Amino acid sequence: MSTPRSPSNAQESRDVAEGARESRWVKRSFLREIFAGRLSLELVHPHPEQDPEEAARAAPFLEAVRRFVEEHVDGDSFDRDGWVPESVLEGLAELGAFGIKIPREYGGLGLSQISYNRALALVASRCTATGAFLSAHQSIGLPTPLVLFGTEEQKRAYLPRAARGELSAFALTEQMVGSDPANMSTFAEPSADGSHYTLNGEKLWTTNGPRADLLVVMARTAAREGVRGKHPISAFIVERSWPGVEVGEVCDFMGMRAISNGVLRFRDVRVPAENLLWGEGLGLKLALITLNTGRLALPAFCTATAKSQLRACRAWAAKRVQWGAPIGQHDAVAQMLGRMTAEVYAMEAAVELAAAISTQGRLDIRLEAAIAKLWHSEKGWELVNYAVQILGGRGYETTESLRRRGEDPFPAERQLRDARINTIFEGSSEIMRLFIAREAVDEHLSVAGGAVDPTLSWPRRAAVALRAAAHYSLWYPRQWLGWGWWPRYRSFGPLARHMRFVERTSRRLARTLFRAIVRFGAGLERRQAVLGRLVDIGAELFVMTAANVRAMKLAAEDPEDSTPVELADAACSLARRRIAARFRTVFRNDDTEIYRVAARAMEGRYAGLEGGIADEPALAQQERADEEPQPAREEVGEPVAT
Repeated sequence: MSTPRSPSNAQESRDVAEGARESRWVKRSFLREIFAGRLSLELVHPHPEQDPEEAARAAPFLEAVRRFVEEHVDGDSFDRDGWVPESVLEGLAELGAFGIKIPREYGGLGLSQISYNRALALVASRCTATGAFLSAHQSIGLPTPLVLFGTEEQKRAYLPRAARGELSAFALTEQMVGSDPANMSTFAEPSADGSHYTLNGEKLWTTNGPRADLLVVMARTAAREGVRGKHPISAFIVERSWPGVEVGEVCDFMGMRAISNGVLRFRDVRVPAENLLWGEGLGLKLALITLNTGRLALPAFCTATAKSQLRACRAWAAKRVQWGAPIGQHDAVAQMLGRMTAEVYAMEAAVELAAAISTQGRLDIRLEAAIAKLWHSEKGWELVNYAVQILGGRGYETTESLRRRGEDPFPAERQLRDARINTIFEGSSEIMRLFIAREAVDEHLSVAGGAVDPTLSWPRRAAVALRAAAHYSLWYPRQWLGWGWWPRYRSFGPLARHMRFVERTSRRLARTLFRAIVRFGAGLERRQAVLGRLVDIGAELFVMTAANVRAMKLAAEDPEDSTPVELADAACSLARRRIAARFRTVFRNDDTEIYRVAARAMEGRYAGLEGGIADEPALAQQERADEEPQPAREEVGEPVAT
């Protein structure tokens, strides 16, 4: 059976996470260079073009998906029933939608990330739950890790099945395992003769799991020579039809009610040794690399939803008359509608650029994918709130109720519920900011990390500090001396001022990041709010660049159309205000005070605030649990590292 594990300490968790990350940068990264103070515009401008042959192959497929979705995908009924009909999944499979990126030699369509995103957007615009079946199957399910890391035998055995529509799922999360895989208890024990592994454990919140045929299961394997880590994590291909694989409870959620998600149990499951993916101890690294491109699907979902909301709000703002004028002419509503319009343009620009550079394969996109997921999920949540506010009571009312009253049944209420999960799954916003921050400081750690490493001897730390001082005596002045003023970037026309701002701000961001490292030293990892503000600045710079680069592309295609430049200008103006606000609070903030309030709240110091309300049914059970001995935790006072 599975080997129980006590909760890992902070150092164990960090060791596992650090061992899984890609420590080398073989390819250049646009965003890594932004965080280092370099705007390497040549990496993304001119906007990468889609391969004409691939675009021609994708066009009839995308049109077929559009027709199918319009005729067969009913997000409201699927949400009401909590079920996507098998006929819908079969219909999408017949179109090839379950093998969009699977190479043609293995039965897939062999299309690009660009075409994949566009297909997902078409489906998600009608029903995000139906889109999730396709995304969970291909973005983080079996096809992508198999294409990247599978043996030829594994590919020929499983990719054609996945392309035909045999649903796949990725099983990582457990009761005590979310963003911290060091606590994983699912265990795969090798047989004495090396022919198979015996898998035991339980997985939680496995999207597609209850209906999946094929699974990628993450499990601990035994520590041994040649395998990195004290508690190595490995990935296995498991078929749900095998003895010992059980579907437990099916989970129900606030939104995306029609997804298939639940508990999977593995009881003495015999997994052939040839079903190990990549190698022992490489499972978590496999997961992180897979997510580098897998995370690009969620921004496409968010953008599609935002587009549908913009269309509904624009029509309603022009039609609805209050106080003698359409509500869209009242400044309070116009501000929301104008922001929605500019931000939807920026969302599309960023997701298209990220997909394009991913398709090219010449850049490392781990930061671009992570920032796209972070920025789009949070921006999508902001815009769905705008949509409900503009639509008023009709935005809060369900489509069933609207339909009964003879009104346009736009699903704003359902979209609000569906959108809430986006800032949580595939890496919560908090974890994404920490992941991005770790990569952003990587260049600095490679130079000066040893100076604050407590595991090194004092002489070695001193030697590193001297080398770092010599490096930064040249590096830091350069972050002040670059030219970010007229006439630079004049080819961008009216948008040139925004590109000059991006160039200047990238250097300011690098200086501020360096100051944070100097100021907080090894304690910087505990200053997660500070790191988050710096990450958000980098995200805004990426989105500004994407908006301007896309505007130049569209302007070249149709010089008579001024709308892309207008929208890019508005989107950049909004981003610049957000950047200014974040810079103001990098060092001047209330983080420590608010942290102490939170710590005292957990201690029960402010429990009096909770009086005057009725107890929830589960409260008594929780209070009993709280009385049980708890693991020792770090003293209150300074923020705790994650």
